[in-house]
Amino acid sequence: MPSRKKTSMFASAFCACVSSFVVICVVLATPQWVSSEVRFSRTGSNVTVSLQYGLFRGTCEQFVDAGLQVSKMTFQVADALSSSSRRSLNIATIAVLVLALLSSLLSAGFTCTNSVSNPYQTFLGPVGVYTWNSMCGALVLIAMILFPVNVQGNSLSEELAQGCSTSLQGHIGSRHSYGYSYWIMLLVLLLNIASLVIIYLYDHSRYSKKKEQARPIEDAPKDVILF
Repeated sequence: MPSRKKTSMFASAFCACVSSFVVICVVLATPQWVSSEVRFSRTGSNVTVSLQYGLFRGTCEQFVDAGLQVSKMTFQVADALSSSSRRSLNIATIAVLVLALLSSLLSAGFTCTNSVSNPYQTFLGPVGVYTWNSMCGALVLIAMILFPVNVQGNSLSEELAQGCSTSLQGHIGSRHSYGYSYWIMLLVLLLNIASLVIIYLYDHSRYSKKKEQARPIEDAPKDVILF
C-alpha cells in the first residue's frame, strides 16, 4: 500500500491535472479569444467592423462613420474562411489543443494510478507523469503562438471582417485585443508546472530517504564489514 505522503502528493498532482483538463475544455468551447476592430474605406465613408471570435464561432458588428450601426451577426469561423493558409493554421491550433486535452487526461490517469499503487520503476510511475505533463504544456504553448500568428501575421481578422460586410474597399488598419479564452491558457501552463513540481518533490524526498537508509552501511568501518 502507498504511504499517506505519497497518496496526498499524487492526489494533489491529480487535482492539478484535472483542473488543466477543465481549463482546456473552456478554452476550446468559448469564443472570447480575440476582439478586433478592422477599418475599411468605402465610397463616401469609412467602415469599422468589430469582431469577437474564437476557434469555432464569433460575432461581428459594422459601424459607419456617419453613425449607422448594423445589427450584430453570428458567424462560423470555418465557413467564413476561404484562404487555405488561415484555415490550416486555425485547424492546427484546434488539433494542438485537442492533443493537449488528451495529454492532460493521460496525466490525470497516471497521477491517479500512482496515488493508489507503487509503480515506481516503470513508465507508469513519475516518468510517465513528467512526460504527459511536459507534452501538455508544450502543446498549449504552441497553440498560444499559432493563434496570434494567424491573427496578426496572417490577417485572420481582416478576412473575417470582409465576410461580415459588403462593398468594402481598402483596408485602413486593425486593432486586436486578446480575451480571457486566450489568456487562461497561461493557467494551464501553471497547473502543469505545479503538478511537475509536486511529483518532483515527492520523488526527490524518496530518493533522499533511500540514501539516508543506505548511509550507515556505507560509512561503517571496513574492518567491521570484513568481520
